[in-house]
Amino acid sequence: MKDIVMKDIMSTNRHPCFNAGVKGECGRVHLPVAPKCNIKCNYCNRKYDCVNESRPGVSSAVLTPFQALRYMEQVMEKEPRITVAGIAGPGDPFANPRETLETIRLVKEKFPHLLLCLASNGLGLPQCVDQLGDLGVTHVTITINAVDPQVGKDIYGWVRDGKIIYRGREAAELLLDRQLEAVGKLKEKGMLVKVNTIVVPGINDEHVVDVARKMGEMGVDLHNCMPVFPNKETPFENVEEPSPELMTAIRDRTEIHVPQMHHCTRCRADAVGLLEEDRSGDLGGCLSACSTLVPSAEERPRVAVATREGILVNQHLGEAGSFQIWEQQKGEFRMVEERQAPPTGGGLKRWEKLAEILHDCRAVLVSGVGENPGKVLFERGILPVEMDGFIEMGLQLVFSGGNVQSLKKRSAKSCAKGQGCGGDGSGC
Repeated sequence: MKDIVMKDIMSTNRHPCFNAGVKGECGRVHLPVAPKCNIKCNYCNRKYDCVNESRPGVSSAVLTPFQALRYMEQVMEKEPRITVAGIAGPGDPFANPRETLETIRLVKEKFPHLLLCLASNGLGLPQCVDQLGDLGVTHVTITINAVDPQVGKDIYGWVRDGKIIYRGREAAELLLDRQLEAVGKLKEKGMLVKVNTIVVPGINDEHVVDVARKMGEMGVDLHNCMPVFPNKETPFENVEEPSPELMTAIRDRTEIHVPQMHHCTRCRADAVGLLEEDRSGDLGGCLSACSTLVPSAEERPRVAVATREGILVNQHLGEAGSFQIWEQQKGEFRMVEERQAPPTGGGLKRWEKLAEILHDCRAVLVSGVGENPGKVLFERGILPVEMDGFIEMGLQLVFSGGNVQSLKKRSAKSCAKGQGCGGDGSGC
């Protein structure tokens, strides 16, 4: 695998962020599939979205992996100069690892010639490095604002690891440990690593050279010093943005330790096009349209049904031991086979396996579904339809493209057996 990664890295002349010489001919697209974030930076506010505003953390829409692939297809038709597909939020890719990894897999499968790139704060990255290597990711960016927790504690409001929230120096120490671990693992895999550092006057502007020195020691390939963007309603909203002269001086001091990037445009999480010719505005319509897409009958010709006797939809997703598979032929509905559900237990992995089992189904008719199991299926292009009534009634609406919400008469939040799944699938 390392040989394959190194072969792809030899094509890095096609990555406009890593090679300024191709920024006028090679473009990138950011796929906004990662809405959640696991840290709170004191300069970040993701509440606002303006198509005329170019900065990280904003996007006009959030896509599921299935929708991201459809968006990629449209982007490649309209902007064939794209050479890089990346994920940069609007939250953090590894606060949304399932969505991130599935999107990468789909894009790699459909567009094997594209370079794959990710941008992260690094907290959740170490545990996913092996998977990134297997998927063919060659370029990763990590935002590291300090290599001293005493400096970092003033940059981060909190850091969330699992269900535990850390603050102050403890948060900065945890984040830095994970970031350094991620850099080490990525370089062991032979990937190209860029480190972004947000320069905040009075906080870390005198410390950036220490960051560069450490990154140079670790073999980081490129360092991007970015001036802080004073966002409204953040602790740093009144911080003065560093002047071009200050940024030039900082880059001059850091360049002796690690090569510096001088052409960053502070891309949005839905950026698309050339660095200096971003088309997120005129392709925003495609992005918004794709955010509402569900698979067509041609792509997914079948529908799965959770039923006890083959007449009514009367089983919760979590209690169904098997699913009937139906299709429409010459206007008639026909049950073609029955497929066994994955064994109970295993949390979300069970629903990922179920999505694989129902890969050719555009919908699954159930009497109830937990929030997270339903989300997993939807992200894989399978629409969970909660309903009561005859199977044929549900099939008619799904295959005709009708309003399936009209079928929903109740919201079943626990399994019929009384075990419940708590919305996360852990009890099913």
